[in-house]
Amino acid sequence: MTVLVETRHPGEFILSEANGQRSREAITIASGAGIIAAGTVLGKVTASGKYIASAVGASDGSEVPAAIAIYGADASAADVAVSAIVRDAEVNGKCLTYHADRDQPAEKAAANTALATLGVIVR
Repeated sequence: MTVLVETRHPGEFILSEANGQRSREAITIASGAGIIAAGTVLGKVTASGKYIASAVGASDGSEVPAAIAIYGADASAADVAVSAIVRDAEVNGKCLTYHADRDQPAEKAAANTALATLGVIVR
């Protein structure tokens, strides 16, 4: 028997957001970032202004969470434009995806605190 695994749906993590979808912004996932799942916590690379998964060990600006991807994307070979939550929203923390090196509870809590400074509250 074949086992089917359902992945995250676009926007599944959003609990509430500002009127007029003011919480959203069009962003660019940087080429080479690989496959980004819906609900991935992203950081902004200072030099390019593009986004990649926010890694604790990064030193290019992306270590600071700055957005959450609403849709999944494959940025393995080219830049990809997606919508992201960047301000004034409440999100379900159980539906977020963090970079693999952000695996400790304290690291995830720090990411959630950084998102809170943007007005993105992780519940």
